[in-house]
Amino acid sequence: MKDSARSARILVMLDQTIIAEAIDLTLNHGLFDLRTTATAVEAMTLIQTWRPHLAIIDMDLTNAAILDQLGLRGDSTETNLPVIGLTRRGDLRTKLNAFEQGVDDIMTIPFSPDELLARTMALARRTYGVVPEFKPVITIGEIEIDILNREVRTGDSVIHLTGLEQNLLYLLAANAGRVISRTEILDALWGSDYVAESNVVDRHIRALRAKLQNDWRQPRFIGTVAGEGYRFIPTFTKP
Repeated sequence: MKDSARSARILVMLDQTIIAEAIDLTLNHGLFDLRTTATAVEAMTLIQTWRPHLAIIDMDLTNAAILDQLGLRGDSTETNLPVIGLTRRGDLRTKLNAFEQGVDDIMTIPFSPDELLARTMALARRTYGVVPEFKPVITIGEIEIDILNREVRTGDSVIHLTGLEQNLLYLLAANAGRVISRTEILDALWGSDYVAESNVVDRHIRALRAKLQNDWRQPRFIGTVAGEGYRFIPTFTKP
């Protein structure tokens, strides 16, 4: 990656599809080309053949072999691939262990899209001396999402979102057309250990719908699938 006109190749190794899709959508704000895998074997193959510039890796899926291939262990310097590690455990020991294994940055799942984007762009800049292209606004169907100002535009309306509402919108929009259960949303946005009242997801969906002027009886953006969960209606075609 010698200049800002070229896209940076990013390998994502994560076994939660809905979160991997949210990462993919978030990084559409930058000039990035992503490939996602859930296995260390495929990740190693992509490292050898596709030669990514940066990796975002679930540390719970790693083993000695993948860490060696990444140049994170021992004396290996063949790849020296910059890595953002992901973990579901936010304690200090887990984070320190990740840094000892050689990651350049560590983030706890769940995380906010704006923080992921900022850290990814910062790591690319530190490693390659190039500031990746940044697009504050991306379009998904009839919605424009401005991650910089935390705004959503639909027609002539400008809607301001809270951090959690933005996270929820990215999660749903990234998985457009797919039914996402309440449990999946809870795990992705609050974490698997979060103990919450039974209607916490429904309350936040209602709040987001109200801001989007989305009547659940005639949904424009977020549809309810009875007994299953929610589905974002507009499709999103990657550039």
